[in-house]
Amino acid sequence: MALQQHLHQKLLQKLSPQQIQLMKLLQLPTVQIEERIKEELEENPALELREEDGDGELKDEFETTTDNDQDPDGSEEEYEDIDISEYVRDEDDDVPDYKTREDFSPEMDEKGFLPNRVEVSFHESMIHQLGVLKLDPVEQTIAEQVIGSLDDDGYLRREITSIMDDLAFRQNLDVNEQQIESVIKQVQQFDPAGVGARDLQECLLLQLIRKEDDGEEVSIAKHIIASYFEEFSKKHYERIQKSLQLSDETLRTVIQQIIRLNPRPGMQIAELNPAEQYIVPDFFVFNNNGSLELTLNSRNAPDLRVSEEYKEMLKGYEKSEKTDRRQKEAVLFIKQKLDAAKWFIDAIKQRQDTLMQTMHEIMTYQESFFLTGDETELRPMILKDIAEVTALDISTISRVANSKFVQTEFGTFRLKYFFSEGLQTESGEEVSTREVKKILADIIESEEKKNPLSDEALTEMLLEKGYNIARRTVAKYREQLNIPVARLRKNV
Repeated sequence: MALQQHLHQKLLQKLSPQQIQLMKLLQLPTVQIEERIKEELEENPALELREEDGDGELKDEFETTTDNDQDPDGSEEEYEDIDISEYVRDEDDDVPDYKTREDFSPEMDEKGFLPNRVEVSFHESMIHQLGVLKLDPVEQTIAEQVIGSLDDDGYLRREITSIMDDLAFRQNLDVNEQQIESVIKQVQQFDPAGVGARDLQECLLLQLIRKEDDGEEVSIAKHIIASYFEEFSKKHYERIQKSLQLSDETLRTVIQQIIRLNPRPGMQIAELNPAEQYIVPDFFVFNNNGSLELTLNSRNAPDLRVSEEYKEMLKGYEKSEKTDRRQKEAVLFIKQKLDAAKWFIDAIKQRQDTLMQTMHEIMTYQESFFLTGDETELRPMILKDIAEVTALDISTISRVANSKFVQTEFGTFRLKYFFSEGLQTESGEEVSTREVKKILADIIESEEKKNPLSDEALTEMLLEKGYNIARRTVAKYREQLNIPVARLRKNV
């Protein structure tokens, strides 16, 4: 078959490197922008932090990006096309616009970054406690393998045979199940109580064993978990009461002893870790006498500028009469770094502008909620609604809404919280599904705990309030609210 050549013409849409960089920055929350800027400062010597030098009207670092979106190739033509004046602008023009807005954020260090927190993780805590045990080298290796196999909840969900295989292949250590089981029993004595359990039943038993001296109710609770765990988990309390011949008061006290136990002991240490729980809001909304004011948190976007040293280097090359190869390579290298610095600063500015524009429209759309804090005031809103009023793409709105938080006087919320589908009432009015969920949660909260409402009863009550909704939809909303079925909500 003979080779043939064909000429085709087609239209393609391709993102420039600057657009790709902006999209990546846009989806980062404020708390991660700090790390991204640190990385850029380390990689690009032409980018540096600007020291505060007083108040006054500040201008953009660069009003427009360069037209050349391609990477430099070091050619003679590119060297001749370099306009040195583009890189040696006045000092007063080196402050990006996003720094003119007021800053709100947690306390920063002297360089303007969030201080690093030194916290002890769950697994580090287990290793520290391992030093208390008197173990021989083989047991020490087994214990380290067991602790490394614990999940974040504190459970050992790996089979003993799998741990044996890991020790054999990775540590070249031949041990038997009895040796591993013996070490597991010792690890299960660590704090918090319940760590090292293979399942929930064993986890609760380990905690009750630590409390055996606290009275007869604890002993009964231990017996229930050991012998009637299935009945307890399904809340068949009548069977347990009848089998053990317990009074109503005793049963109630025993159940309270059990439900106060921690089903996820590993998270007990994680919950004390402020580095994991601390949320840095991206926006702040204030109610100023009925008028909403929006402020962007820009403290994690330090004041950046192009290095004056690199500008001076270009000025020096401009005055030089030499045009050898080494000088051309140096000029092209400096140009690459200056361009990258300009693009990054411009991308940070565009990110802040896009965030402000999007959040302002969300605040306007959900004005009633931001003024009252009443969840039932939330209007149905989807990404398309905000995309239309901002003239931005839906994917851009999605990037903004993802992993971003806004702080209000009623609490801190994810931006995704304000997006919901609509539901039509019997009167024809469209309401947010979040409003229906709030009403559903309120009904369940006020129900009689000894006789909880079924999904059918909840559906009828919502219909009486004018919400035309099916039973299966009620069940779906209940599951989304992490509310169990009526039988599991029943209290003794």
